[in-house]
Amino acid sequence: MTENGLKTEDGSTLAAGAPGPEDKEGEEEEEEEEESPGTNPSAQPLTHSKEPLNGEVTAAESEPRLCVVLGEGDQQPGDTPSSSSAAPAHKGDFVPPEGGWGWVVMFASMWCNGSVFGIQNAFGLLFMSLLENFGNPDDHHLQFKTAWVGSVSMGMIFFCSPIVSIFTDLYGCRKTATVGAAIAFIGLIASSFVKSLGPMYFTYGIVFGCGSSFAYQPSLVILGHYFKQRLGLVNGIVTAGSSVFTIVLPLLLKQLLPKIGLSHMLRVLSAFMFVLFLVGFTYKPLIPVNNSSKSSSKQKLNIKKLFNVKIWKFLAYRIWAFGIPTALFGYFVPYVHLMKHVKETFNLENEEVLLMCIGISSGIGRLLFGRVADYLPGSNKVFLQVASFCVIGLMSMMIPLCQGFSGLVAVCLFMGLFDGCFISIMAPIAFELVGSENVSQAIGFLLGLMSIPMTSGPPIAGYLRDSLGTYDLAFYLAGVPPMIGGAILCTIPWIQYKKLKKQEKQKKEAGEIATKMLDPDSKNMFVPGSGEPQKECASSV
Repeated sequence: MTENGLKTEDGSTLAAGAPGPEDKEGEEEEEEEEESPGTNPSAQPLTHSKEPLNGEVTAAESEPRLCVVLGEGDQQPGDTPSSSSAAPAHKGDFVPPEGGWGWVVMFASMWCNGSVFGIQNAFGLLFMSLLENFGNPDDHHLQFKTAWVGSVSMGMIFFCSPIVSIFTDLYGCRKTATVGAAIAFIGLIASSFVKSLGPMYFTYGIVFGCGSSFAYQPSLVILGHYFKQRLGLVNGIVTAGSSVFTIVLPLLLKQLLPKIGLSHMLRVLSAFMFVLFLVGFTYKPLIPVNNSSKSSSKQKLNIKKLFNVKIWKFLAYRIWAFGIPTALFGYFVPYVHLMKHVKETFNLENEEVLLMCIGISSGIGRLLFGRVADYLPGSNKVFLQVASFCVIGLMSMMIPLCQGFSGLVAVCLFMGLFDGCFISIMAPIAFELVGSENVSQAIGFLLGLMSIPMTSGPPIAGYLRDSLGTYDLAFYLAGVPPMIGGAILCTIPWIQYKKLKKQEKQKKEAGEIATKMLDPDSKNMFVPGSGEPQKECASSV
């Protein structure tokens, strides 16, 4: 018995699974002839691997090995025709460590979500300050014009996402996130020097929003480098960061705005972006990069590499990418106009409590439903988003019906709970629908489509308020799109179920065809010297 084959009675070597002497015609040139050990003591059995240059035999080669006689065409997993050694790990075989440095990355991503969306969710208080500082009491469309500042900023976060996904694929999560945080920092600093509403559209709306987008999306993608089995839980913890900041920032704004003014308040908020710039350096990538993508600058300019069109071939993803934006036309309306509605209706001075209620319950929802999503198989996670949209739509409609402040508190608690559910399972659903190799641009394009309804919703609500003198109709209409979007998403699990059944049927048919084509004696092989055929499980040392 040699290292890679069986030794026959005449001293020649027969490789495992190789043809006999009568079948040697047509073999490669390096396998046509082999010297007998008797004529050359140093001759080694013919193998495809190179021998050590010094002629020494390693300890591993001198040890006896177990050789299994295989039938023609059989191959052990991991073996290649050209080498007896194990093949190097493929990119698709990457296994996340499920921890380690990943916990540091998780907290860095948590800060990113908190600082970006905490500031956005607290815009209701900044909105009232903008009305006081830059508003003209004689302007009958003041609410409409001022709401555009926050809407453009939130919309830019999602509008830039397809571009951010491309930059993330080309330059990595670390560079993209740190550059984005720097741009967001510049946007807030520039906004603090603005003296009118017009330039605020650019500095706060476009610059700060665009920078936040470049900082935000890599914080979701990098988690897939470190977690897979715990991805739902980790996403829940990360997205809970915005809930923590939504609780803290309203208190901070309420205390500091009257004392230091809007300009200094924006400079304080820019400090959060500076910290975000620093934590972006913790995004150490783990997933190997395909070297072929770096071999030529022309490849980087390939449209198919820049824009991953494969994601649109998934029917379930196309429905998801249409249903989510449909549901979000009224999503951002309460965050912008609820504070003003409470002050006009109840004449209270503690309206920030409602934002705190949304933040607290949203954090609980993200932790709770993020963990629940780990136990739901496949696309059944979509049902959680369906339930979320239905509840959010119903709560929006109930805001004008509340006759007391306590009723609004209850509404905000339910709204925040299911808002957390919707946010925490975005990434896990994307992984289920398009796979890990396509998830970056799948999330990016979805967020880009979300920018249109999220940008247009609050100004429309402000226009209705300016025209009717009340927010009632605006909140009623804001509850309709989430229910329509939820109904659209209900079709995704059914489509995925039909697709799975079709794949199982095709595999079954392919197995039956292979069984009919297989020779029943192909698993028997004649071993020289034994005088009888042996099964492929027979082995000798």
